[in-house]
Amino acid sequence: MGNRKKPKYKIGDTVVITIYGTVGKITDVKWLDGKYVYEVNKSDGLFNDSALQLLSEYEGVVMEQEQIDIEYSFFFGDLVQVSGYGADLFKVVGFRTEIWRYKEDAWEDVIYELSRVSDGEWLEAGEEELTLVADAENADTFIQKLGLLYLVNKQEKVVENPKVQNMIRKAEFEEIERKKEKKELIDNLLDIFNDYRILYEMFQDQEYYQVMRVILRKLESLVSNDGKSHV
Repeated sequence: MGNRKKPKYKIGDTVVITIYGTVGKITDVKWLDGKYVYEVNKSDGLFNDSALQLLSEYEGVVMEQEQIDIEYSFFFGDLVQVSGYGADLFKVVGFRTEIWRYKEDAWEDVIYELSRVSDGEWLEAGEEELTLVADAENADTFIQKLGLLYLVNKQEKVVENPKVQNMIRKAEFEEIERKKEKKELIDNLLDIFNDYRILYEMFQDQEYYQVMRVILRKLESLVSNDGKSHV
């Protein structure tokens, strides 16, 4: 132990990793299997004496290390729309950066991996193709509101069928009336209407406008007829 030689490099030395031609600083020195090994720039790899050389003594060509800062516009769980897919909603489930370097040109592409809310279909899209509808924190609440609208629409269609009208009114419809107060239903519909109004103002998509009209008709029916449907 007393005869152990001193390490060739010390923490803080600026060295060249000769096999790569890249420059870094010694951030740790370890004694491993009877020899010193060195950590450079807090990386996971360790280098021995022969793989390193002080920058001041290095005579080879030093490769410049490029540091790329990527700003992402969307993150995991965000709810988005994709150009060319109408009013379909997608969730961001992953993203990656593709780096392109040529002699006289360079750029980076951010590719987002998406899952369609309605059926789980997987899709890849570039950043310029996406429009944020709701961030990850509010995405589930937004989807729940859409689900409520779907249930209200479905209920209306079933009640309009004369073959099952009486049965629905006596059983399922009465149970819904007991569980859902009129005010809560109106509040929920107003929330959905406001969400679609914002979307319509953003995208001018007629699908959103039609949904707004449907909601208004339902609200008028609830207010004037105490929530009862008439066929």
